Amino acid sequence: MIPGGGQPNMQQLLQQAQKMQEDLANAQEELARTEVDGQAGGGLVKATVTGSGELRALKIDPKAVDPEDTETLADLVVAAVQAANENAQALQQQKLGPLAQGLGGGSGIPGLPF
Repeated sequence: MIPGGGQPNMQQLLQQAQKMQEDLANAQEELARTEVDGQAGGGLVKATVTGSGELRALKIDPKAVDPEDTETLADLVVAAVQAANENAQALQQQKLGPLAQGLGGGSGIPGLPF
């Protein structure tokens, strides 16, 4: 039989869960402030997104601009944004992965890939 009917353990578990939720919220706020880059065309197009995936900046080298071939420029923009988002997802996994595992393997938060 557990002394105290197991209440101290339950209280301790609730405190741990609350701390993990606070840590997760803090990590998400940090991700929203952190910027990561992606590039395409050997750096002709660079995209900057937040760690949560919000597009913040897009830089296009004038050499990438050919009025006769806007399709290639569009492809470079898409590739740069995709690269930046992949870097943001890697950052999310790095920052939130251990916290999500502590919450039972899944964060239960929409939009997060784990």
